[in-house]
Amino acid sequence: MSDPQVDQGKRTWLIATGCAGAVGGVATAVPFVSTFAPSERAKAAGAAVEVDIGGLAPGQKLTVEWRGKPVWIVRRTKEQLDALKGNDPELADPQSDRKAFPIPEYAKNEWRSLKPEFLVVVGICSHLGCSPSDKFQSGPQPSLPDNWHGGFLCPCHGSTFDMAGRVFKNKPAPDNLEVPPYAFLSDTRLLIGEDKKA
Repeated sequence: MSDPQVDQGKRTWLIATGCAGAVGGVATAVPFVSTFAPSERAKAAGAAVEVDIGGLAPGQKLTVEWRGKPVWIVRRTKEQLDALKGNDPELADPQSDRKAFPIPEYAKNEWRSLKPEFLVVVGICSHLGCSPSDKFQSGPQPSLPDNWHGGFLCPCHGSTFDMAGRVFKNKPAPDNLEVPPYAFLSDTRLLIGEDKKA
């Protein structure tokens, strides 16, 4: 009994149509899978934003957008953390008791954060919506007190905030910087916009 003849033309045709079908399937699946990620419109409406903070060194700040607002993530140094308690007598609301921006329970501490090292606040002044500037260096500087320990200065009307986003007394800003809902997904991943893991 002899082996049946293999039709090379048929084999080539089957391989070619199989490959074309696979390419078409992948081409169809890619746009479908990409719809699972939040769109720019959804992000602007309030979808949670995941941020990689692994490369953030002590003393550095990272800015991301959430709900159309800048959110600052600052990795504070030990010196910046140590200076926070000394600011209390000079602050308008050291315990964040005012209710304009209700603070999450996990941020009701001297650092106003889940982990002391990381400050997460909305970078908009509570006075007229300007965006304050970084003034992390301590010591006397223009428009700042001589005993400045580092923080933020709103250039529009001179409101000052410490390294926990708390406003100093007798300034135009009525409230501390807002703390958005957030959660740590890992040591290097932060989720802004949700308190719990997604």
